[in-house]
Amino acid sequence: MIGETVRVFLVDDHEIVRRGVGDLLSAEPDIEVVGEAATAAQARSRVAAIRPDVALLDVRLPDGSGIDVCRDLLSADPGIRCIMLTAYDDDEAIYAAVMAGASGYIIKDIRGGGLVESVRKVAAGHTLMDPSLKRRVVDRMRDEGHEDPRLATLSEREREVLALIADGLTNRQIGARLSLAEKTVKNYVSSMLSKLGLQRRTQAVAVQLETRAPHPTRRG
Repeated sequence: MIGETVRVFLVDDHEIVRRGVGDLLSAEPDIEVVGEAATAAQARSRVAAIRPDVALLDVRLPDGSGIDVCRDLLSADPGIRCIMLTAYDDDEAIYAAVMAGASGYIIKDIRGGGLVESVRKVAAGHTLMDPSLKRRVVDRMRDEGHEDPRLATLSEREREVLALIADGLTNRQIGARLSLAEKTVKNYVSSMLSKLGLQRRTQAVAVQLETRAPHPTRRG
């Protein structure tokens, strides 16, 4: 997205929030707010027609969950990047957002400059999540027994690519790090997700983070 305008769609049931975020983003020369919605139903229909680069979604909407909207949008158009923007620091919602494929989870007390930069990074292909939120996702996966044996099916190169995705690198950056063409990296990512039975990079990141986490010592 370097040198290109980032097209953003806003979803929040509070008009004052949409107006404030919209004004903040529209003031940036490289960001354009291309639409907005107050409900899940409006979001599904309008985003499909407009096809923005980034959708900023409130988690709680009057007629459903922004996380469900995120999942539906990505199923219809995997090229859209979704950021969950919420007032609630909710473990359940954070976990659900990661598994739905959201590229970021941001609490509404973020500073304006931080939100602008988050939109730019997600549009460029980065995955954003505060380290403490990552830790909680890992803990949740462990509690549910999600230590995935399918990781053993990955090739050494696929495991390298997965580790770099978990570090927040884009395909282009991974290619530069591993001296691979960006298209080759994309093929590795597709193969890796297929072997893991996943659809989204963020889901793979959660699996990778779980493998990095130290396990408590078991006493016999």
